[in-house]
Amino acid sequence: MTTKPSSKNADGIFEPFSVNDVPWEEYSQGERFGIRFRQLGEFGGCSHVGVCMEVLEPGKQAYPAHYHMLEEEHLLVLEGGLTLRLGDKSYELATNDYVCFPAGQKAGHALINNSDEPCRYLIIGERNPNDVIVYPDSGRVGVRLTGEGYRKSATMDYWEGEDPK
Repeated sequence: MTTKPSSKNADGIFEPFSVNDVPWEEYSQGERFGIRFRQLGEFGGCSHVGVCMEVLEPGKQAYPAHYHMLEEEHLLVLEGGLTLRLGDKSYELATNDYVCFPAGQKAGHALINNSDEPCRYLIIGERNPNDVIVYPDSGRVGVRLTGEGYRKSATMDYWEGEDPK
């Protein structure tokens, strides 16, 4: 089993570190989605709060539009600009702009870089193992506890399928 790099010293203490010490990770899905990120919180030993520095290249969207039922997120733009899609509205964010996505706010958020320059920002959020994530564009509902996704349209009434006899 490979151990992920961290700021833990030989005594098991998580020490201060340079962001540059944290390895880059990345993913992409087709031409639309793609991002590079550094998991700062995880590198520093966190288990309850996630902090990621992300870089979104021009023409890319970070994630599908989504909202969290139990998890709060915050975003701080460090450098560059991006378009925030929040529900039915769009906002242009620039360096030093900040936005919160409260848990249960039923307005999907998506980050899109429509500029000619990369955008660098921090995403801060809880790491709630029981979170439920709703993706309004696709109708998908993700259940973090089980690692599964479901179609929202497949909902059932409480007593549906139960034999009342």
